[in-house]
Amino acid sequence: MTTLSERPHAAPVRPDVPDGPGGPKGSRLRVLLMLDLHEGAGDRFLDAYEDLRHLVAATPGHIKDQLCQSIDDPSQWLITSEWEDARPFLEWVDSQEHRDMVKPMRVCIREMRSLRFEVVRETSGPADTGAPAPDGTPRAQAHGAQANGAKTHGAHGPASRPCADGVVRHGLTFTVRPGSEQPVAEIMSGYAVPETRVDDGTRLLRTSLFMHRNRVVRVIEVRGDLAAALRHVAAQPEVQAVEDAVRPHLEENRDLGSPEAAREFYARAALPLFHHAAADGPVPGDARRRAFLYPVRPGCGGELARLLARRDDEAVADPAHPVVRSTVLRRDDTVVRVVDTRNAPEDEPAAVLGLGTPRQAAAALRLLEAGADTDTAGEEGLRNLLADCETALVTDRLAQDR
Repeated sequence: MTTLSERPHAAPVRPDVPDGPGGPKGSRLRVLLMLDLHEGAGDRFLDAYEDLRHLVAATPGHIKDQLCQSIDDPSQWLITSEWEDARPFLEWVDSQEHRDMVKPMRVCIREMRSLRFEVVRETSGPADTGAPAPDGTPRAQAHGAQANGAKTHGAHGPASRPCADGVVRHGLTFTVRPGSEQPVAEIMSGYAVPETRVDDGTRLLRTSLFMHRNRVVRVIEVRGDLAAALRHVAAQPEVQAVEDAVRPHLEENRDLGSPEAAREFYARAALPLFHHAAADGPVPGDARRRAFLYPVRPGCGGELARLLARRDDEAVADPAHPVVRSTVLRRDDTVVRVVDTRNAPEDEPAAVLGLGTPRQAAAALRLLEAGADTDTAGEEGLRNLLADCETALVTDRLAQDR
């Protein structure tokens, strides 16, 4: 993704590598984009990046990219990307499609500098081979976990790497026409399970579908390549049949019949992972999966998501807490939290909502639109808020050989 329409320079040509238009043929390209953001533009920049990253991942020749933030100056950011060679990158970065794609990100940037390097030598460590860390911890957990809980989100925005258990979690959300909720729920719960194996390195592990009034939220758990999994799902005959049946009920029309249209939908509907936390050990067999859609005050989505993340880290470290696993998904002011709980959510509404203790809940309540029919004062008010936020579970499907 290291682009932003800066006119590319030709890559250097090594004498021992056959050359071609745009640089050496067959040599991987590493691109670095150093950014200085306008003051207060961090959240808007992260939202723009999240909108773009899956579109970029589907670009021919793209291998991977990373978004990094300076530990010394929060306005300084770095995007690195890797490409199969210079040619596909140079063709794409100079295209009108690319220029249109990055416009929302450019307005956040005060200054930028782009550097492009050919990969000449590479050394892989144990992390690339799956070997454990020096303390015996599985390598993914060593890089992504806190005490008693897995975490994939820092204080400044979403992460694209898998959670500590090696699973990529992602959400999609869209709305249907008011009054069509029941037929849509029946359509989306009745289709046959698609093939869970995507390729040798990617599998669909779990798909949970929720509805909150006329909003649909689908949460996907994948081991491997998320973009490949989304393309795989869109191509399945069972899913295409569901798309045909649901299309008349949608508020915004979509078509997954072509790769380009599918990419546009997945970017528009993305509800990216903000934070994941899990208690040690397996999830109890009687745990119940729930999802909550929070009525966020305009502009408060980021602050609420950060607060929920802190509370969830505390929750999974407490063996007596009802929440054993939590995933926070966020896009702008749309914040969804999926939890696995030990008991009925109504038993401890503040805890299950991720608000901490009833006393701590006040910090989160100021970020919410209570709604005309919801009084959030006291325990009864929290129960009302729980009922207002809770979504209806339409279907929850796990791969048998997960």
